[in-house]
Amino acid sequence: MPTKDKILTREQLPAVLDGWRQQSRRVVFTNGCFDLLHLGHVDYLEKARELGDALVVGLNTDSSVSRLKPGRPLQDEVSRARVLASLLFVDAVVLFDEPTPLELIQLVRPEVLVKGDDYAISGIVGHEFVLNNGGQVLTVPLVQGYSTTRIVERVRQTMTE
Repeated sequence: MPTKDKILTREQLPAVLDGWRQQSRRVVFTNGCFDLLHLGHVDYLEKARELGDALVVGLNTDSSVSRLKPGRPLQDEVSRARVLASLLFVDAVVLFDEPTPLELIQLVRPEVLVKGDDYAISGIVGHEFVLNNGGQVLTVPLVQGYSTTRIVERVRQTMTE
């Protein structure tokens, strides 16, 4: 499937989800900024996908990222979405601009909601909705030492040396 075809609007998403569910595919959802894709992201997303049959990634829009992380994003939302969609284990990418992905989680109705193990289950946005609808909320181990913030700091340090 061409990369661009995996980037869906909220209007397109329900039909795709219905098709997957008719095939008895277990839908997994996660979200993030994914500003500079690195090994930590790839490992995390691959582990998330292993928890089901289709992985939907909610991607913060540029304005959403800038509200969360001053001076960011480093890459625009279209670029970030295309890079994520190019991963074989990502089945769909959907942008969201709200402060949290709760509305998108309610639209997706995932069987599995996933975040990294730096989150407590009770702190994961949408955990109550997913659990109340019979789904699971899980965390996966993160690869230590990888973060976009750390990469940016190293680049800045290298440039000043």
